[in-house]
This record gives sequence, C-alpha cells and structure tokens, in this order.
Amino acid sequence: MQASTFPLADSMRRLGTESAFVVLARAKALEAQGRSIIHLEIGEPDFDTPEHIKEAAIQSLRSNRTHYTPAAGIAELRRAIADYVKQTRGVTVAPDQVVVAPGAKPIIAAVLMALLNPDDEVIIPDPAYPAYRSIVTYVGAKAVSLPLLEARDFRFEIAALEAAITPKTKILVLNSPHNPTGGILTAEDIAAIAATVRKHDILVISDEIYSRHAYDRDFASYYGLAGMPERTVLIDGCSKAWAMTGWRLGFGVMPHYIAEAATALILNTVSCTATFVQDAAIAALGGPDEAVQAMHDEFLRRRDLLVRGLNAIPGVSCRMPGGAFYVFPNVSKIEPDDQKLADYLLNEAGVATLGGSTFGPYGKGFLRLSYANSEENLREALRRMSSALATYKR
Repeated sequence: MQASTFPLADSMRRLGTESAFVVLARAKALEAQGRSIIHLEIGEPDFDTPEHIKEAAIQSLRSNRTHYTPAAGIAELRRAIADYVKQTRGVTVAPDQVVVAPGAKPIIAAVLMALLNPDDEVIIPDPAYPAYRSIVTYVGAKAVSLPLLEARDFRFEIAALEAAITPKTKILVLNSPHNPTGGILTAEDIAAIAATVRKHDILVISDEIYSRHAYDRDFASYYGLAGMPERTVLIDGCSKAWAMTGWRLGFGVMPHYIAEAATALILNTVSCTATFVQDAAIAALGGPDEAVQAMHDEFLRRRDLLVRGLNAIPGVSCRMPGGAFYVFPNVSKIEPDDQKLADYLLNEAGVATLGGSTFGPYGKGFLRLSYANSEENLREALRRMSSALATYKR
C-alpha cells in the first residue's frame, strides 16, 4: 500500500532559506570527494570560544543546571543583558524587557510574528540577511526593498526610505554593521532615520549582532543613539562577539508588551534556552574582554588583506567595509550572474563564496566573502580566484 502524501501548508511556499548553509553543504560534499575547499561562505568566527566562558558552562553542568528555565531566560542572565545594554548603548532597560532564545534568529522571528498581520509592510535594506524577508513573507506580510548603494558604502539614502513608506508600513529593519556588505551606519544616518520613523510612527528592529566588529570608527548604535527605545527592538547575542555560534544564545530588548508576546511564542516553540548556555552567556557578557578585542584586531588585518587582494584582480572592485567580517565585491564586469560565478569559483577554484543576489535583488552582480578564515587561507583563496577568473568565459 502506497503511503499517502499530504499537502504542505501554502505558507511553506513563502518561506525562504539561507544560502550560506546550502553552499556549505555543497562545499562539504566536494571535500568528502577529496577536493580542497577554502570556506569563505559561512558567517561564523573561526576562533574558539574563550576559556572562561567554556569553564562557566562546565561548572553549570557539574552543578546539574540542566532543567527547564523561564521561557524568556533566567533572571541572572536578563539582568546581565540589561547591564550590558546600559554599558554598551547607554540605555537603561529593565530585565523584563529582555527575551532570551537559542540564537538571535528565533528572536527576530518571534518579534515579526508577534507584530505583523497580512498585508502589513516591512521595509528591509536590500541586500540583507535572508531571515528577515523569509519570516515577513511567511506570515503573509509584504517585504519592501530599500536599496543599499555601493557608492555610499552600502548605506541607503533617506529620500529612498521616505519614498518606501506607505500607510501600510509598520516596521523598518536595520542591520549595522551589515550582513552581507559590511556597511555601517553613521551617527548622522541614525539621526536622520530616527527623525523619519518618528514622523511616520514606525517601529524599528535594529539588528546589532555585529556591534563588536566595527573597525574604522566607534560603533554607532541605533538603539543607543536614536533616543526611542519605546519604538525600537534591539537584536543581539553571543554568536559573533564571543565565537559562540554553536552555543545558540541570542537576545532581544524591547518594549514590555512586545516582550510578553515574543516570550509566548518562544514558550510555544522552543520552550527555553539551555540553562548551562545561559550561564555561559553571563560569563561572556561580564567577563574579560581581551579575547573579543584580539578577534576584532585579527579581523581588521584580514579585512585589509582581502580588500587589497580583491581590488588587484582585473574586473573586480571592492569597497572597504566598516564592520562585520564580510566583503561584498562587485564582479558584474566579469559575470553579472553572481550565482553562476559563485558556482564556478566553488567547482573550478575550490573557493566557496555566496552570490550577492541570494541576499536580495540589489545584491545582483556581487559576491559575499567571509574573512572569518586564516590569513594563509585568504591568501590562497585570492590566488585561486585570480587564476580562475583570468580564464573565465561567459
């Protein structure tokens, strides 16, 4: 008897994916065949989690802290996050404005699900981290692209933001430092954005997960500088700053009524975040900062190396990113189909990159490369790319 096939929900057709993990799987399959692959596709620090954080988790496990916690997180961590936000953004928040989850992505999803109705509009800088658009469209709302301009180091124009706003606009998503471009907002940008959203009564989700990776100027926090915590949701976490991607610890800071709704969604999906991981996060937020600074300084050196090397390849141009650990070179003179070129570099050169258009239509003609890899591997990747692109034919 043949098993029945049940139709999936219509909403599944609106749910996107994250191309970095798709390309990672393909690259790993090539490695399994004996190919040498340099991984510049995945966005995670290549450093080990600092020892004091691992030790805190080990001690937590030995103390049998392995049971359920409140859905929004343990009180000690929520207080530590409130203290961290005060220290890094200059904003005083209450612990009950904090929601903890297994990664920043569930926080983003919970906030969007809690706020959006079908036909609401969300303005999203384009290109952008794919999860924003994916969840917006999944719940039946409309994602509106806000072009990021290469000539402005991948910052948008305020006039373009004004033009994108309609009576249905409910949320503006910001991400600075930015994935995939490495662009970063200035204090002047933030002041202009804040004035615009205040005029139109729009909520801002400010994803500041890369805040500890700003290079040429001090990090300008929208949450800290806009002066509107009552109409802003801050997204942050431990993954990028403390090399804790696999630990899965993200947090959001938001008005109380949104925190209550997001907590209800966390409770109904993942229940809570592992207790020993939360204890490790307390150690990260309140512990020594030397490892974070060392990672920052190493990324800065790698950024400069990679940008110089890319600009030396004929047909490639690359702006100097202000933050995160990505570069977003323009390869349209070589091949406007960025995904085709990314496939070519993976298969022919053994360098895993991402096509810019996987982050949105305004990423067409670009590639995203992560410099969360060793200097030796970055130099070899540049050598392989230069050689492969010299013989590329459309």
